Amino acid sequence: MSAAIQLNRQTMSDAEWQTRCDLASLYRICHYFGWTDTINTHLSARIPGEPNHFLINRYGEMFDEVTASSLLKMDIDGNVLGEAGSFNNAGFIIHSGVYKARPDANCVLHTHTRAGAGVSLLQDGLRPISQDVLQIYDDVAYHPYGVPASVEECEELGKTCKHGSCVVLLNHGLLSFGPTLHGALHRLYMMERSCELEVMARTMTGQIAPIAQYVIDKAKERYSKIRLTEAYGRNEWTALVRTVERQGADFRR
Repeated sequence: MSAAIQLNRQTMSDAEWQTRCDLASLYRICHYFGWTDTINTHLSARIPGEPNHFLINRYGEMFDEVTASSLLKMDIDGNVLGEAGSFNNAGFIIHSGVYKARPDANCVLHTHTRAGAGVSLLQDGLRPISQDVLQIYDDVAYHPYGVPASVEECEELGKTCKHGSCVVLLNHGLLSFGPTLHGALHRLYMMERSCELEVMARTMTGQIAPIAQYVIDKAKERYSKIRLTEAYGRNEWTALVRTVERQGADFRR
């Protein structure tokens, strides 16, 4: 599907094309991690200089099929701009809801992984029990399950996202967002790791080794600042781009 799509790059800014390439690489990275649910999850990125426009995958593509050219350009009112294509309406509701509520969000990632969906079944399911979760624990918000693809859900999700950029969608899955693509990815990676460890801990016998409240507080003090920097997650992202490129991923087309 993607190979047949040809965009006229002369009609777009260099910033849009770079964002297309970066977002396409994120799809390949999420495929590499196994964070896929056939065609039913989605990642998006706001276009620099165009605050009301964002890029998202065409409905029907697997993550390892997404390329820079195959991504759809949409506005936050639900209109597809330029090359026509179908989109997941529930996905549009989720991503537009975040972008409307959080002007500082430039990338939104959403997954239905087993560990993430498992923890989403538990009210306030993540506990401060691992090194991984301490990176995000103070920035986790929990969003009640609502009516999918509804205007009401769009507005309610926006309200939840004002309380944290690492969101557990209860009875559903995970969501992260950030000012950069690599920052949003690193948030999601730490969420996924935290959920995997939480699920493992709940299946084991014996008491969980506690982390002192002093250490939890110091982690909050440190990571609440680090997450806001441009450097947050950048080295991990560039290394992962090299990884998927070594495996033959051809997403810059």
